[in-house]
Amino acid sequence: MITYALMFAIGCYALALLFNLYRVVKSPGVTDRILALDTMAVNAIGLFVCFGIWEGTAIFFEASILYAMVGFVSTVAYAKFLLRGDLIE
Repeated sequence: MITYALMFAIGCYALALLFNLYRVVKSPGVTDRILALDTMAVNAIGLFVCFGIWEGTAIFFEASILYAMVGFVSTVAYAKFLLRGDLIE
């Protein structure tokens, strides 16, 4: 039963990633693209966790933690770049 639930969750996360990719390409403003990229990072983390449960290994959980840190830092850096024009003060 857990296999079917994981397959459904992986399908939902994959569909959400496709919708986010569409939003990145077709959004009217840059702030919408930043929000879509951040949401893509969250969905990718969920996908990593689902794959980790499915495979039964801890490497996917470690990868999801690393991806969460990199995704957060990149979102903050990109938003700061749009607000101020430079990253280093």
